[in-house]
Amino acid sequence: MKGPTPKPPTLRQRRNKVATRAVLTLSGARTRRTPPLPDGRDWHPLSVAYWRSIWRSPMAGEYLDVDVGGLYLLMDLVDRYWTGPSIRLASEIRQQRAEFGVTPISRRRLQWEVERAESVTRKRTRPEATDDPRSLWRTVK
Repeated sequence: MKGPTPKPPTLRQRRNKVATRAVLTLSGARTRRTPPLPDGRDWHPLSVAYWRSIWRSPMAGEYLDVDVGGLYLLMDLVDRYWTGPSIRLASEIRQQRAEFGVTPISRRRLQWEVERAESVTRKRTRPEATDDPRSLWRTVK
């Protein structure tokens, strides 16, 4: 018994597309202003450095204003960890970091791909067009 003929490949559509899929670039981080850490406490220098690194990362371009509150909570945990380390704090920090795509596995889960510097450079520099492509070859010793 013959089944229905399959659709041509050009007409097939994936129905499981993810809305969070994105290619993250450093230019996205440059457009965002780093929000200040809340006043009223002396922040540990490692906490301040971590806050800056989050906002300089390619993920910063994906954060919405509503995410800043959650990142403040994460920084509160990080600051508490640096002033008095505990396993309970470390496990909570690990879970909160995953929520904001700070870890490699969470970026995979969100389908966020960080654009590599090599690919950016490769896109910008193209070999000059020549009549014979073999003229681009060179001898390796």
